[in-house]
Amino acid sequence: MDKFIIKGGRRLVGEVEISGAKNAAVAIIPAVILSDEPCVLENVPAISDVNISMRILREMGAEVTPLSATSYRIDATKIEKCCVPYETARKMRASYYFLGALLGKFGKARVSMPGGCPLGDRPIDQHLKAFAALGAEYKVDQGMIDLTSEKLTGNQIFLDVVSVGATMNAMLAAVKAEGLTILENAAKEPHIVDLANFLNSMGANIMGAGTDVIKIRGVKSLRGATYAVIPDQIEAGTFMVAAAATNGNVLIKNVIPKHLESITKKLEKIGVNIEQFDDSIRVSVDGPLVKTSIKTTPHPGFPTDMQPQIATLLTLAEGTSIVTEGVWEQRFRYVDELRRMGADISVDGKVAVIEGTGKLMGAPVKACDLRAGAALIIAGLAANGITEIEDIFHIERGYDCMEGKLRALGADIEKKSFPDEAVASEKKKAITA
Repeated sequence: MDKFIIKGGRRLVGEVEISGAKNAAVAIIPAVILSDEPCVLENVPAISDVNISMRILREMGAEVTPLSATSYRIDATKIEKCCVPYETARKMRASYYFLGALLGKFGKARVSMPGGCPLGDRPIDQHLKAFAALGAEYKVDQGMIDLTSEKLTGNQIFLDVVSVGATMNAMLAAVKAEGLTILENAAKEPHIVDLANFLNSMGANIMGAGTDVIKIRGVKSLRGATYAVIPDQIEAGTFMVAAAATNGNVLIKNVIPKHLESITKKLEKIGVNIEQFDDSIRVSVDGPLVKTSIKTTPHPGFPTDMQPQIATLLTLAEGTSIVTEGVWEQRFRYVDELRRMGADISVDGKVAVIEGTGKLMGAPVKACDLRAGAALIIAGLAANGITEIEDIFHIERGYDCMEGKLRALGADIEKKSFPDEAVASEKKKAITA
């Protein structure tokens, strides 16, 4: 079992470079399947979700060649299987992007239901609605999704709810469909624009990405391309909050400041100083943190993936703050862990009331999902004493060498391996027997 051990109370000071966006990379990697030539992807984050995506491609017959720590040459032209290996795919939520890519390329796909963080019900009905509108038939049986189509044809698709995953999957399936697809009530997140830009760089014809209406005119073939993934806005936001929580002074490099506007505005309301440059942001604190109210909504609103981190910061602020979750039902599962560290938080449904105590105490805690884990790291950095975080595999799904980047900023954090308690117990019994 791996844990993060954090000795809190140190200010974060210095510079940190943000990696490529997880939420863009996990859709762009399957999109390579649509190309009739090899592609090169750059600024790819070194995270476990990317490793799983690359493993899926290899298991399906693609040639994946690392060119550096953050770039890959992918030749998916030899893929003949349309079934994503079950045991590999179920380890990550974003495996469902292989549905759209395989359907668009071969007219058929077979992928397991998505895994990932347990944040509540994650229906794929809007994905299936989009596929059906393009002419695919689907069947869901024993945890597997089967798609088949003799011919994909452009159509008008209205998403009943704003869904990032369904928007991306519809784009992947429609780029080679015959005719025009109009996708309405589409999600507008930066990673959707990034996927559209990548597909367009291969010769797709996608217009309107980043708005609520995306138009996709199908093309017969896609060529290879070299493409760099955008910086990760959530990793950047996480380091912004970490700097604020430790009264630090950090220059966060390789960012797109416009993507961070909703986070920046809230941090400024809390009392954090933000300086914006062309591709970097400086975060510092020289006064008390104050209460605020936050509600998560789809982009361009405050991102749900930043909710646990900002809530942690608010435990250190003066006054009563209210955080309302507008996206996921079980996003507040981390609250019990923060309470172990002295946080005063009460939750009623999708609303959390945070009484700022101004201090946290180190404690043994457990990461219950990716962003909850990031919040606990922030809490540990700001707390008095030592914090041990278990189940850090959740954190490694979406953060590239987080402990190394934090150490470079002055944090006292290390990753340690401990024997699994069950295994240790059995060994103890064997020794004493």
